[in-house]
Amino acid sequence: MIRTVNLRKVFQTEEVETTALNDVNFEMKPGEFVSIMGPSGCGKSTLLNLLGLLDSPSCGEYHFMEQEVGKLSERDRARFRKGNIGFVFQSFNLIDELTVAENIELPLLYLKTPSAKRKLAVQEVMEHMQLVPRKNHFPQQLSGGQQQRVAVARAIVAKPKLILADEPTGNLDSRNGDEVMRLLTELNNGGTSILMVTHSPTYADFAHRTIHLFDGKIVTENVGRAFGV
Repeated sequence: MIRTVNLRKVFQTEEVETTALNDVNFEMKPGEFVSIMGPSGCGKSTLLNLLGLLDSPSCGEYHFMEQEVGKLSERDRARFRKGNIGFVFQSFNLIDELTVAENIELPLLYLKTPSAKRKLAVQEVMEHMQLVPRKNHFPQQLSGGQQQRVAVARAIVAKPKLILADEPTGNLDSRNGDEVMRLLTELNNGGTSILMVTHSPTYADFAHRTIHLFDGKIVTENVGRAFGV
């Protein structure tokens, strides 16, 4: 599903050049659950942004479903993301002025899905995520755990091939964090590929394998505890 070849990202100002990613070679198969760990500033979020086509690499190759997408224009990257990649963020990134149902519906609006299909898809995902009683609530009326469930629902409503999760449990207590991990595991068991950045070794073990970044490079890789060593 994903293959990078010598992927590099360099940020430049007039005075300083910072290499955030340095020749990263990484592969991920369809249906895998992979976690990314490493200290702050090691390049985890930069890698996720490149793989999510939110940014473009300085050099190197990025192949998604056997298509080279690293050199796409910003407009083409946005077009490619739709329907292929879903995002779950630490800060939820819900729109305060929209209800739960309206927040979940957004990706389908971007895809120009017909109204009847949108309503059916939103209803199905709300039922699956046990959000129907909250469908007319606004984000401020929800707990952190409920907001993250809405964010996960929004990420999966268009049935993307890949979910990118950036510290999805970072703002949650352990009970709600465990619930989000249960949801991600359930999605993965259903065939959705998941790539998750986390600082938690416990949550990293939910993944099939974990890659460790340091100074912009992959330094080690290990198999998740649930899948043996």
